[in-house]
Amino acid sequence: MIPRKTPVELSKMRQAGKIIGSLFEHIIPMVQPGITTLQLDIEAEMFILMNNAIPAFKGYRGYPATMCTSINECIIHGIPDNTVLKNGDIIGLDVGVILDGFYSDSAVTVPVGDVPHHAVALMNVSKAALFAGINQARSGNRLYDISAAIQKTAEDGGYSVVRDFVGHGIGHKLHEEPQIPNYGKKGTGPALETGMTLAIETMINQGTWKVRILKDKWTAVTADGRLSAHYEHTIAITENEPLILTDL
Repeated sequence: MIPRKTPVELSKMRQAGKIIGSLFEHIIPMVQPGITTLQLDIEAEMFILMNNAIPAFKGYRGYPATMCTSINECIIHGIPDNTVLKNGDIIGLDVGVILDGFYSDSAVTVPVGDVPHHAVALMNVSKAALFAGINQARSGNRLYDISAAIQKTAEDGGYSVVRDFVGHGIGHKLHEEPQIPNYGKKGTGPALETGMTLAIETMINQGTWKVRILKDKWTAVTADGRLSAHYEHTIAITENEPLILTDL
């Protein structure tokens, strides 16, 4: 069963989401050649704590950091370390926040310095796929309307959608029902209703959709070593337009 949130609960999730939006506004300008992913992670943790919130990822199933920092062929769950960002890299920043017992979760892919045109094109399509999915998150639609919109946008752009990882419900927990794949058949799946809160996330690859998990048992990379781009927003289904909870 897909949980539904009250207006009070949505307000709390919105406040958590605003912290993430503010965090990205603060940290994205720091994404420059020469900085390490660990420096970004330390800054993110300090920012969240200074806003009287809790990093949602740190310690979750043993994950050791506040953010996931996924560079180039890394799809998701890259662990911050002393890796130095280089001009031309792209990096996915994924972060969750807990505030007053409620979760929000968001991700963005950021260029490092001057990146190739093909990387920019991938990021643009992945972001467009996210918003195509969000646009389908309306009361009366079906869950896989979201999935189908993401898949069509990605594949029309010449890319593949990751199938091993999915978006998810969110709210009282980081991961709630339902799972939201990036592929699916329009008009199928559970009915969407007002009050449902979803973390919709696009993981779009230049080449194959297949993935490989590294020895740390967290880091997921593309099987062919080509680039991947990751975007995510936590949204609420309302009586009208979908409400994005993780922007400013």
